[in-house]
Amino acid sequence: MQRATSQYLHTYTLCTVFASIGGFIFGFDTGSIGPVTVMPQFEAQFNSISATLQGLIVSSILITASISSIFAGHLSDRISRTRTFALGGLVFGVGSLIASTSYKLPQLFVGRCIAGVGEGLFLSTVTVYILEISPTNLRGRLSCLCQLLITTGIAAGYFVSYGSINLSSSVSWRLLFIMQAIVSFIFSAGSLFLPHSPRWLQHVGRTEDAARAWARLGFTATEAEKEQEVEERERDELTSEQEYARTGANVRDKRKGVTVTALFAKDVRKRTLLGVFLMGMQQACGIDGVLYYAPVLFSQAGLSSTTSAFLASGIAGILNIVCTIITQIFTDKWGRHSSMINGGLVISGTMIAIGSLYASQASTTTAGKWTIIALIYVFVVAYATSWAVVNRIYCSEIQPMHTRAAATSLGQCANWVVNWIIAFSTPLFLSRSSSGPYFLFGACALITVIVCILFQPESRGVSLEGLDKIFEVSPWRKVLRRIAPRMHGRRFGGGSVVSRGSASGGARDEAIGLTPIGA
Repeated sequence: MQRATSQYLHTYTLCTVFASIGGFIFGFDTGSIGPVTVMPQFEAQFNSISATLQGLIVSSILITASISSIFAGHLSDRISRTRTFALGGLVFGVGSLIASTSYKLPQLFVGRCIAGVGEGLFLSTVTVYILEISPTNLRGRLSCLCQLLITTGIAAGYFVSYGSINLSSSVSWRLLFIMQAIVSFIFSAGSLFLPHSPRWLQHVGRTEDAARAWARLGFTATEAEKEQEVEERERDELTSEQEYARTGANVRDKRKGVTVTALFAKDVRKRTLLGVFLMGMQQACGIDGVLYYAPVLFSQAGLSSTTSAFLASGIAGILNIVCTIITQIFTDKWGRHSSMINGGLVISGTMIAIGSLYASQASTTTAGKWTIIALIYVFVVAYATSWAVVNRIYCSEIQPMHTRAAATSLGQCANWVVNWIIAFSTPLFLSRSSSGPYFLFGACALITVIVCILFQPESRGVSLEGLDKIFEVSPWRKVLRRIAPRMHGRRFGGGSVVSRGSASGGARDEAIGLTPIGA
């Protein structure tokens, strides 16, 4: 027990916690920007903004974040992981300062867009850094700390907004941007003192520095050797690139081929498309519509005052934290496939139920209003215990080593783009239809569930090297394999099952692309 506890006291744990502050910054902005736009002091400053402007203010940060995130991987390979997210934190802090001093909307937009550039640089790079400095046996739990800090930041954003709304001047909303800037600058400065990723150092040929970095992180010589063995394939790939370079070819061209062409090669095409689809639909279920505009949704549901709506948003944020902690403990026991399907069914059901209450005018009754509020909480719980954590893990781990980084970046880009669409369109949609957005979110979640049932094999307990096998046959084909013999028996044998070894049965199976069970 003492040995297990001591594992968490090593330097790599402290580095993981500090790096995860990047997740807190992202979460704090997510939790605070929606409440900021509905503060009376903010509306007084900018003359009661329209739904279109509200959507643009909230979502503008996501436009530049989606663009900069595409380049974050290449930059982190060039200047290191720590310097990349240190730069991202600095840029985010500058953007937040500009937003905090805004007296006109154009300045606010500029500040948000600059902050988005920083957010795109640090968020994905932090995840890579944590994965690379974590021991293999603790990698899952340590990598989930960033998600925990994101949910903590969301809740903090709600409650600081709830407290600052009582300030009479514009400080009420400026304070949130100032706090973001302070935390970002601390994150940026402190990141420069973190040890570099040993795997990055090894990748760029700094072998001696890599050994010192392992020791600084708290790994013994034996543990460092084991971790390096896990990355044997990556080192082999680096060696082949060096040999390729000695022939006079351009290594950068080869890498470009790996990151672009290989993503849609025949053996990984389905996995790439599945990962991009799931990362996009993670946002299309409406989670950021709920997180960004929680006060608006709770006010629409019947909470009379802005203060009570903010408080209800904070409770949703606390639920998010608690559920994330629980999910981190049990995520490897629940399984990826079942979590995506079961969570998706609840997510879809709650959204469609809320839409139905609004469409039927039941939302005008006291019981209807409280039912809607309860369903929003159920939605948050279902999302936090399933899609929030499992989706990102699954979309990254299903890729083979040579395409994992590129495919993950592509999926993150899809996530940002859909995130922007939802953040921008939700207030516009709500201003025209109280039920429409919920039906849309519910339909997207239901479509995702169907895709998971048909095309998502279970990856829990499967080694990274063994993942190629689970994608050889899609889940829907496995279902057909079980059903086909019974259908053949009913059609040709009056209820008896045709022998799998028969010529006719084998020919029919082959014709529809099935391999007989047991073959």
